[in-house]
Amino acid sequence: MMKNVNIALIGAGFVCDFYMQGLSNVAGQAVQVVYSRTHATAAALAKKWGIPEISTDLDAVIGRDDIDLYVIGVPNYAHMEISLKLSAAGKNQVCTKPLARNAEEARIMYEAAVKAGAIHGYAETEVFAPAVVKARDIVVSGGIGDVKWVRSRESHSGPHSEHFWNPDLSGGGALVDMGCHCIEAARYFIGKDVRPKEVFAWGDTMVHEIRGEDNALAIIRFENGSIGHLEVSWTSKGGLDLRNEVHGSDGAVFTDITRGTPIHGFTTGGSGYIVEKADAETGWVYPVPEEAFTYGYQAEMKHFVECVREGKRPRETYEDGYIVNAVMDAAYRSMKSGAWEPIEYTLVDTAK
Repeated sequence: MMKNVNIALIGAGFVCDFYMQGLSNVAGQAVQVVYSRTHATAAALAKKWGIPEISTDLDAVIGRDDIDLYVIGVPNYAHMEISLKLSAAGKNQVCTKPLARNAEEARIMYEAAVKAGAIHGYAETEVFAPAVVKARDIVVSGGIGDVKWVRSRESHSGPHSEHFWNPDLSGGGALVDMGCHCIEAARYFIGKDVRPKEVFAWGDTMVHEIRGEDNALAIIRFENGSIGHLEVSWTSKGGLDLRNEVHGSDGAVFTDITRGTPIHGFTTGGSGYIVEKADAETGWVYPVPEEAFTYGYQAEMKHFVECVREGKRPRETYEDGYIVNAVMDAAYRSMKSGAWEPIEYTLVDTAK
């Protein structure tokens, strides 16, 4: 019989609801407890998804011996503290994106997780989205030749949670919120064995009255000469916009999972929920069916559950999250300097 993987959900907000949507279609797992600092928040998520236990005592949840996997879905500023507690206890863990507010925090989390010897997974949905996975299959098969340029865009009209707007809590603005997806997409298509070497970036506050940037562009140059190009925005109307272009020496492949949906409609009386962060329910609408599948939540949760059950290394780990944070740190330096900035990170030798 398949071994059941027992899960503790650390957090009860927006992303944890998406994790539950994904997990609801994953066999052989059971979310046993949800932790939140606020009892009411944990109770609401538990009631919605039938989670049997709630807790506001993090140490007690970490101390349990019946939990196989801890999924961290809390605001950015809380990632490191919780992750380090889990590593100290030798627990398997998965953390939402971005791994941390900056590369230094990410490095500390990464090194502690490696030292703990338990499974650590970086929950980066973009590279688990079915359309993106299929596009990479085409790339790997040689369908477009050598990848030369990856252009990724993610945009919407602004975050749903208050902490995102405060760079002290989140680590930045639109770049740290959404650029992490685009960076990992570039690595996924170009090859994660190819080191990102330097970055040139621009960011500015164009609409919202905030300290962080609400729009950003960056060019990432990889050591083999390939280019990753990202565009992110918190000022784009019409709901979540996720697109990738992968250009190679012999062709190109494109993904558009939120605007190129199989459903189009025109409504005057309101269409109900359409897509994450939709700004209106009337006029031309482009509903996204099965968002948890479309965005990659189901696939990543299935993958991490299987990794725990089989004791294997996830294909997205804290190493990947650390590299992404290092790229974003260099991009923020470039925004200030107006010049190309080197991407600096040092990996742990896991062969020792």
